[in-house]
Amino acid sequence: MARTEQHAEGAGPFTTRLTWHLPDGGTAVWESRPARRRGTLAVRPPGSATTRHTSAGDVALRRLRRLNTIAATAFVIGGALFAVGAGMAQFGSGDATTVASVYFAGGLFFTTGGYVSLLQVVNAPRHVPGGEGRLVTHGWRWWSYEPARVDWLSTFVLFAGALVFAVDLVDSFLQGLTVQQINRLIWAPDVIGCVLFLVSGHLGFAEICHGRLCVRRRSLGWWIVAVNQLGSALFMLSALAAFTRPSTGSLINADITNWGTLVGALCFSLGGLLQALERPAGSRTTRARSR
Repeated sequence: MARTEQHAEGAGPFTTRLTWHLPDGGTAVWESRPARRRGTLAVRPPGSATTRHTSAGDVALRRLRRLNTIAATAFVIGGALFAVGAGMAQFGSGDATTVASVYFAGGLFFTTGGYVSLLQVVNAPRHVPGGEGRLVTHGWRWWSYEPARVDWLSTFVLFAGALVFAVDLVDSFLQGLTVQQINRLIWAPDVIGCVLFLVSGHLGFAEICHGRLCVRRRSLGWWIVAVNQLGSALFMLSALAAFTRPSTGSLINADITNWGTLVGALCFSLGGLLQALERPAGSRTTRARSR
């Protein structure tokens, strides 16, 4: 009986692409991001130069579209609110409580986007062991623990970063804090959240590039990760500049803090707009010419 040969690629302990050489001479390729975002698996029949992208079932596609729309919208609105808050802080168009309220509202949307992104992974269609060229969809789940999957780990770290940001945003409403308390309760969670966002983006690149450095100008997924990672880097720059000097009680550089937050937030809004386009197609099967 002919056997199906399997070739795995990935980053470190993570598998991000599986290629099956089928007994009939064809191939089936599962890639982590297209499977969880678009619900597709690539199949090339024997002797054909055309790849057929086979989709998961209708239930899975509707689920992926709905979750993608919610997550993308949340990041667009969250980024826009953060940009507004940073603009108000930079140009003095609102008091500290008003600015903190705008940031807090933006943080709620970021947290929602992070959790729904995790739900996309938890409920994404899975490949069939053995490489039969099919994706299967399991029942709905609100949570899973799958740290061996790079997509789960990336979105979990993103969600964790959004939760840490929430601590920073809540603490920013506190009044009468000393410099040490400001740095411990507001600045430190801000920096930790930025680090988690950067780690999430790094894992996102590892998923798309399969553990190698790559620039994929024609890949929408690559651009989404790249734009969001730029936003994370600007958030980190902003956070570092927001350290309050114990000797003077002033920020290291308020302009860098505000402008870094504003431009970084716009990057996340742009990433959300691009994410809205990275959704399952309407048809069950599409074709793409091989490269």
